[in-house]
Amino acid sequence: MAALSFQTVPGGEEPGRFADVRRVDETGSTNADLLLLARSGASEGVVVMTGHQRSGRGRRGRTWLAPPGSALLASVLLRPALGPEAAHLVTVAAALAAVDACHEVAGVDPGLKWPNDLVVDIDGATSKLAGLLAESLVEGDRLAAVVVGMGCNLTTAPPGAVCLDDLAGRAVDRDELLASWLAHLDRRYPSPSRVGALLDDYRRRTTTLGRTVRVELTGETIEGRAIDVTEAGHLMVETAAGRREVTAGDVVHLRPDP
Repeated sequence: MAALSFQTVPGGEEPGRFADVRRVDETGSTNADLLLLARSGASEGVVVMTGHQRSGRGRRGRTWLAPPGSALLASVLLRPALGPEAAHLVTVAAALAAVDACHEVAGVDPGLKWPNDLVVDIDGATSKLAGLLAESLVEGDRLAAVVVGMGCNLTTAPPGAVCLDDLAGRAVDRDELLASWLAHLDRRYPSPSRVGALLDDYRRRTTTLGRTVRVELTGETIEGRAIDVTEAGHLMVETAAGRREVTAGDVVHLRPDP
């Protein structure tokens, strides 16, 4: 990792537990870098950010592609006192913190599309602003670490997506957005005592609940109305054949909120 020439991010004090913020001009994946550090015993709170990822990862094995310097690309290492079954709370907290940061820094209020996308509705269409990916290290029955990464379009966006600069009507400072995300993540840090509050806030912020959705699963597709997010972070969908609890899948919003 030393060969990556990390540097502490300039611009003032780092918030809360995230005092070790490192920058690399280019890397394969910030999540992959942090997973290596986590396996070697790195302390909670290490943050890796980059201007370009050659092999950025998304959900379900997808890649995250962005031109160099066009996005906030960062990952953080957490070691929460949670069981493996509650690892999804890290993603919930990180997604809510990202919404908070967009509001604080850019005056933009994105919604959350289940499970981990920040989106805005423009002319009846849902456009993606940012995405998060959490990856866990489990040792026996213990959650040893969670690495959560965020990619947020700043200056440009691929087709069907949107960038924060356009929404804000000005250039948004990457380091300021990162610092805000970390500060809000520190405030929302997932713990057993905060489970109810985190999920209640997520339900309020998500744009998926109440919508008619199509969910693309492995080997099948279902349609119905999204009615709840369970304590396990799963999406409950009311279909013509009954209720389905979705643990993972791609959700498409089929029409705007009624």
